[in-house]
Amino acid sequence: QVQLVESGGGLVQAGGSLRLSCAASGSIVSINVMGWYRQAPGKQRELVAGISSLGRTNYADSVKGRFTISRDNAKNTVYLQMNSLKPEDTAVYCCNADDVVVAGIRYIKLWGQGTLVTVSS
Repeated sequence: QVQLVESGGGLVQAGGSLRLSCAASGSIVSINVMGWYRQAPGKQRELVAGISSLGRTNYADSVKGRFTISRDNAKNTVYLQMNSLKPEDTAVYCCNADDVVVAGIRYIKLWGQGTLVTVSS
């Protein structure tokens, strides 16, 4: 069984920082892409940032220059460092893993349970 477990959400004032972590558990052989999505109340889920197993990254325009995604392949963990947070960053942030191979089984897409980030003005 494979699970993605997020941590690091919480309440922060505008201009502050938070670091999210997402660890994939299980007998994992490989993970292709890991990323973070977010969904604010009344809005559609959007991609925040993604990172490939080789370290290639992509970001939503709204977070470029403020957020940094990184991963530790040995720990099957992805991080999202969020700086200069704005009230409009308030959302539930979910970790995602694409193309996960575990003991001969391939999972196309896995999701974490989500962690709430609230930025006060």
